[in-house]
Amino acid sequence: MEKAGFDFLGFNIRSYPVGKYHSGKTGGNPNKGQKSRLIGFKTLIKPSKKKILAHHEAIKEVIKAHKKAPQAALIARLNPIIRGWCNYYRTVASKETFSSEDLILWNMLRAWTISRKKKTPLTDALRKYFSHGKHGFWTFQTRDYVLYHHAETKIKRHQLVKPEASPYDGNWTYWSKRRGTYTGTPTRVAKLLKKQKGICPQCKQHFTPEDLIEVDHIIPKSKGGLDTYNNLQALHRHCHEAKSKNDYLYDWHL
Repeated sequence: MEKAGFDFLGFNIRSYPVGKYHSGKTGGNPNKGQKSRLIGFKTLIKPSKKKILAHHEAIKEVIKAHKKAPQAALIARLNPIIRGWCNYYRTVASKETFSSEDLILWNMLRAWTISRKKKTPLTDALRKYFSHGKHGFWTFQTRDYVLYHHAETKIKRHQLVKPEASPYDGNWTYWSKRRGTYTGTPTRVAKLLKKQKGICPQCKQHFTPEDLIEVDHIIPKSKGGLDTYNNLQALHRHCHEAKSKNDYLYDWHL
């Protein structure tokens, strides 16, 4: 039996049978007397199961690596991974996926809490790491850090490129709006993007046309880092902000 749909660049593209009120239509041509007709299916694009499982493993590895680390350090590392993954899939039908990912993450963090409680009663251990906050009674947070939830990401449908548009047509106003950057791409950013193969090192997700990109010093200049390409990386703006905020948590070996 042929597998329904197919995967492409981390997305699963599949047509689902639906009723007439949700069905897609064939293109008609009024000039030729041709009417559009219902096809009985609707095409949906969702995160692929393979990439969802890979996301689980990425989070699991971070939690495992922070088994004995402060809660703040764990949140600081998880947030850019979650934000980056969600931003990559925010342009498709991901709402249900985001909600289910938060449930899975909650169970992982509950297991993390249990592994640290020793002789402390479970209820007391949970209250130490979870408290009332913007996500309700079970908000994983410290005084300064709050875990980002997948479901916080708003679905934003991707705007198709105009059929006649080209990056080489000189219409930099149009392309700068799609890229979210100023006219043209700075040489330094272009070189870093090529070196990184279009992937943000912080969240491990590809950059999309709507992303804001900033240049970061891997080892901060305040810690002795140099202003050279070997010490530079292109990051999503939100990843850059998270890293800069948490640079003090890391022990830079110079």
